Amino acid sequence: MSKLLLIALLLTLVGCSTPIAYYNTTTPQLKLEEFYNGKLTAYGIVQSRNGKVLRRFSVDMTGTWNGNKGVLDEHFVYDDGEKQQRIWYLEKKSDGLYTGSASDVVKAADGETQGYALEWKYTLAIKVDDSLWEVDFEDWMYLIDEHRLINRAQMSKWGFNVGEVTLYIEKQQ
Repeated sequence: MSKLLLIALLLTLVGCSTPIAYYNTTTPQLKLEEFYNGKLTAYGIVQSRNGKVLRRFSVDMTGTWNGNKGVLDEHFVYDDGEKQQRIWYLEKKSDGLYTGSASDVVKAADGETQGYALEWKYTLAIKVDDSLWEVDFEDWMYLIDEHRLINRAQMSKWGFNVGEVTLYIEKQQ
């Protein structure tokens, strides 16, 4: 009986994932080299696996592109006063496919856009108390219009959900 319950649970979890191809006919099209170009501001929250808000933050970003290579310089300010910087080095590989790296990204990011959506996966080194954890991120970004984007990131460790990050990102005009 317990094997049947485990199989049913696994099938339910697998069935919950939406493939990126679902968004292939949606508009406007998300192109990282267009959206993440120039000055942007973001506001976000970090939630525990049960939905409790753990942190709030804002981010000032500057994106620059030269051909198929981009740099996204992010400056975070958390509600407790902590400040953090992450610099992403992005590359457009082919139509809709992107890679990215940063100093605290342990496993390089791979992403694909279809229509107004991007699925972006990577492993980030996060300080937890006095240790460093490697946490897997699966980001889904949704372009609202040419100036606004919503980013939802599921965080997992050893395959278990440990939390979520939600960001609202807006281009400065």
